[in-house]
Amino acid sequence: MGRITLDKVTKSFGEVQVIPPLDLTIEDGEFVVFVGPSGCGKSTLLRLIAGLEDVSGGEIRIDRQPATHLPPAKRGLAMVFQSYALYPHMTVRRNIAFPLKMAGMDKAEQDRRVTEAAKVLNLTDYLDRRPGQLSGGQRQRVAIGRSIVREPSAFLFDEPLSNLDAALRVGMRLEISELHERLKTTMIYVTHDQVEAMTMADKIVVLQAGRIEQVGSPLELYRAPRNVFVAGFIGSPRMNLIGGAEAANHGATTIGVRPEHIAASPESGTWQGRVVVSEHLGSDTYLHVHDTGLADVVTVRVDGEYGAAHGDTVFLTPEPDKIHRFDAEGLRIA
Repeated sequence: MGRITLDKVTKSFGEVQVIPPLDLTIEDGEFVVFVGPSGCGKSTLLRLIAGLEDVSGGEIRIDRQPATHLPPAKRGLAMVFQSYALYPHMTVRRNIAFPLKMAGMDKAEQDRRVTEAAKVLNLTDYLDRRPGQLSGGQRQRVAIGRSIVREPSAFLFDEPLSNLDAALRVGMRLEISELHERLKTTMIYVTHDQVEAMTMADKIVVLQAGRIEQVGSPLELYRAPRNVFVAGFIGSPRMNLIGGAEAANHGATTIGVRPEHIAASPESGTWQGRVVVSEHLGSDTYLHVHDTGLADVVTVRVDGEYGAAHGDTVFLTPEPDKIHRFDAEGLRIA
């Protein structure tokens, strides 16, 4: 069981309230990602759940039991940090077993759990090595293994991939997602990288200044962002946000169009502009277009074979049914 409920939870540091009253329910077995810009409160929220920070108000329940004032060790949760925090003089086997040893578990049960965790994480062949003999990705798997052996109600990940290079990040994203499918255990994952959020989550919680802006599946947030903030944050490249007369023509203060929902042509279209940067990524090309009269820059995602260079004139046409409309308060217009 790993259902976690936050009821009117707040957090203040002195006179500064960093988490206004917040309600959130994470169901048993869900993979939930907290995402938002730096300083939005996502790591603080995770630490409140873990018990590493005291709440200033409200209640936290784990498996429907009050947990607000429980110490971290009594909450049945396991946390994985961005720092591996492995003991360099210990083997992988001893690192994974360490929390079990500290809990006084008998040796036979320690060995069983370590063997099972190593099998799940493909670490069986590395159990007798030390951390210095492992890659960054392997070290992170050891840190995760140290959490798995505790058989927690939920795993809490605090930007666990931020110390890895781009290739390892992609690989570890897949491994953590596969781990969730195998264990079926609740996971809460904090990241500032919305690509990680979109590719890993069952449910995304978008935060800004300690407030929840929207909660939903990745596709729900992609297709129907609740406000301008979510619209600009979810999606890569980010949504084009356009105001002025063009937005007014659609009965809105601001309209949003994703780069993949704009067609580009060298001959004709709704908007005309000039290519200032053309990013060729193989399968895709991103055109950054100026002088459209719409915004400082409009980004368009086109086929990788599309031929365009700096200074070329290009005509842009948005898909009519993919235009998002927002009012003067920045809220979505249905």
